[in-house]
Amino acid sequence: MSDEKNRAVAEAILPLVGGAANIRSVAHCMTRLRLGLADRSLVDRAALAALPAVLGTVDDDTYQIVLGPAAVAGVTAQLLRLLDAGGGAETADGPVPTASAPTASAPTAEDLAGRGERIRAQARVRNATPVKRALRRIANVFVPLIPALIGCGIVAALAGALANLGWAPALVAALTAVSSGFMSLLAVFVGYNTAKEFGGTPVLGGAVAGVIVYAGVAKVEAFGQHLTPGQGGVVGALLAALLAVQLERWTRRIVPASLDVLVTPTVTVLFGGLAALYGLMYVAGEVSTGIGHAATWLLAHGGLLAGMVLGGLFLPLVMLGLHQALIPIHTTLIQQQGSTVLLPILAMAGAGQVGCAAAVYLRLRHNASIRATIRSALPAGLLGIGEPLVYGVTLPLGRPFVTACVGGAAGGAFVGVAGQLGSAVGSTAVGPSGWALFPLLAGPHGLAASAAVYGGGLLTGYVVGFLATYFFGFTRAMLAEYDAPAPSPVLPAVEPVAGTE
Repeated sequence: MSDEKNRAVAEAILPLVGGAANIRSVAHCMTRLRLGLADRSLVDRAALAALPAVLGTVDDDTYQIVLGPAAVAGVTAQLLRLLDAGGGAETADGPVPTASAPTASAPTAEDLAGRGERIRAQARVRNATPVKRALRRIANVFVPLIPALIGCGIVAALAGALANLGWAPALVAALTAVSSGFMSLLAVFVGYNTAKEFGGTPVLGGAVAGVIVYAGVAKVEAFGQHLTPGQGGVVGALLAALLAVQLERWTRRIVPASLDVLVTPTVTVLFGGLAALYGLMYVAGEVSTGIGHAATWLLAHGGLLAGMVLGGLFLPLVMLGLHQALIPIHTTLIQQQGSTVLLPILAMAGAGQVGCAAAVYLRLRHNASIRATIRSALPAGLLGIGEPLVYGVTLPLGRPFVTACVGGAAGGAFVGVAGQLGSAVGSTAVGPSGWALFPLLAGPHGLAASAAVYGGGLLTGYVVGFLATYFFGFTRAMLAEYDAPAPSPVLPAVEPVAGTE
């Protein structure tokens, strides 16, 4: 999307979220513009949903507008420019009109969207527990790292493909260096973001976590053995940075202001670094190793059941906010093994949604409004952006959400069985799913075999999700409610004109 189009989208969004004065923070992940808003009641949700560039919204700890991977970075940059310039201006054509409701008597897409919004609001209230808030904050540490993980993952996959073909060894070495540089310092970035998220000085969090990847730790002995650079990985970095935040706060409370600039950073780095060396690296290393062994064992011994459970329950986990606990696990597996075997299985949940949406489209042949929503959301669903289909179609309908999960379970079972048979498929980065995950696939038998297994899982999810929804997704009462034909227009009586028959 060009800068002009990105700016037009940003100008359209700005007044619909309450204007510049209502925006406290702006960030983005791979597909979503994330806004910290002072007053969410000022958001015009209907008008936002009517914007062609908006694929959906998620009302979470931040207000998230789903724009897709091709547009989100550019729109975010233009929105920041508008805010820096003083809030921008209304669009030249005036307020964005909301979509008019069709005249059909059946519930419309707007009705489903409103129901989905209420479900999200209720889920947000249920998710406001200390454990789930902590999981959300931990996820916030890793979300900003996803673009770099994706870029490095694709470069690593390219290097691996060239190496397997025996082509351009010099280029392979260069690409390996490019892809590995970020990963070798991942602990530093995790420490920086952890301190930033939990209220410490970011650079101090990065400094303490940086001890973990320093090559010289190999000379340090703890628990009767020499440490290994990188031992503990992102788990150790997270724990070390959390400790650094607490040390910084404690020191700042008791140190005179005149000495704060010298004493607080010194105490934080000294004691935080020593704690990382003589405790956290070893403990986190054991935890990380356990995570890797558990994932490997799960696929090797329970591939069918594990795939079915993970693929079928992932979307309910998302609704409960528990999926955020998986982000550090994915990152740990990528750092340890080069890929995460869990993500391709979890991606099958999106395949079930796509198959389900296709069945809903055929079943509700008289409901033009819902069918139009499915047509606009289906391309995004194929690329792994599931929110428009989930909250705009399947979840508000109820039964189709369950049948979509059945499709996800079937796709997960397919990928899980392949893993149990020795053809495990992993992803070299966390973030994308759907068709967008193909460039990031990795496995013991090369990219082609991995793509075949993953593609087979997607196809299974599509087909089972479609069939389960088509035959079991609607009761007669639901069809009578949602597929009622539009009423025939009543034409006024025409009086005969004088002089005619």
